[in-house]
Amino acid sequence: MASVEPLPPQPALPGWAPHAPAHVPGARTRSGNAMGRTRSGLLDGAARAFAERGLRGSTMQSVAAAAGVAKATLYNHFRTKDEVARALLAAELDRLTALAGSLPPSAALTALAEEVAAHPVLRRLADLEPAVLTALLTTTPQHWAELVRRLAAALRADPTLAELAARWLLGLVLQPGDAGVRRTTGERLARLLPS
Repeated sequence: MASVEPLPPQPALPGWAPHAPAHVPGARTRSGNAMGRTRSGLLDGAARAFAERGLRGSTMQSVAAAAGVAKATLYNHFRTKDEVARALLAAELDRLTALAGSLPPSAALTALAEEVAAHPVLRRLADLEPAVLTALLTTTPQHWAELVRRLAAALRADPTLAELAARWLLGLVLQPGDAGVRRTTGERLARLLPS
């Protein structure tokens, strides 16, 4: 599997019904909320399937079954398993960024460390499919810079410290190590963060 990148926004569908209400940015619609809930449920199912079987061992059918939907419902949202994996990775990055942003900076770093060290999908991939995990973690310099920028904003830290924290967290994805060492290292890094 190649490196995972967020998908670009999709263009409007040709022949879209002229009677459909125009979307107003920031506005919510019932159908939009339902689609979002369905997509969220599909990604939750994907996380369960990938944590149980790994990426290679999972199929679109096993993802749909784990999400409790028909395979056709999954295909309405995603064309391939790689697309599901990219969407799950993007959703997890968003979730972790929101988590970090909601905590004081020192607590955020500790929480992020525990999240990536214990993430069931990452642990399964590290055990069963290390090459797939490595491919997922490989990114372009531009994407890395964006990840560091997001981490700097969430931690309210300067980019140099965010770079250090990002590299430490990446190391924890590959090898989580001992919880006590993780905690001590996190506390030492947190001392460098603004209070």
